[in-house]
Amino acid sequence: MKRRILLVDDELAILLTLRAILEMNDFEVDTASSAKEAEGKLKNGVFEMVITDMRMKTETAGYDVIRAARQLAYNPATAILTAYPSLGNEWQSHGAQSLLVKPVNTAELLRQIEALLISHQDHKMQAASANARKVPNPNNSKKRRPATAGKKAM
Repeated sequence: MKRRILLVDDELAILLTLRAILEMNDFEVDTASSAKEAEGKLKNGVFEMVITDMRMKTETAGYDVIRAARQLAYNPATAILTAYPSLGNEWQSHGAQSLLVKPVNTAELLRQIEALLISHQDHKMQAASANARKVPNPNNSKKRRPATAGKKAM
């Protein structure tokens, strides 16, 4: 099964180029050209990863996309794609898990995406395992014997 990625960028050339690269490498890619369009697609689909440009209609439109993705129950991996790497660590405080700086060569982009998908899946599995340990199992509770009145059978 192909892994689904939502790719968000307002520059058509970048959107089409990245889509082609990802599809040639066995990803299923859906695209959006704005934060608003991306939010609609996030609500109506399930994606393993969301990659969004930072600066689109506003300087921080990418954070809107990340915020929308982080609110979803299926919890996709998230990355900011930017030509302006001067964000420092601010992107992490907004919920993004990776910063992809464009331009980036194809091999490096694919390596970073694969690494993020693997680490994100590991994190989800660890969280699910931790949650499973917290849920009490009703079959493990001590069974109490009914109290006897102390009478002997005759």
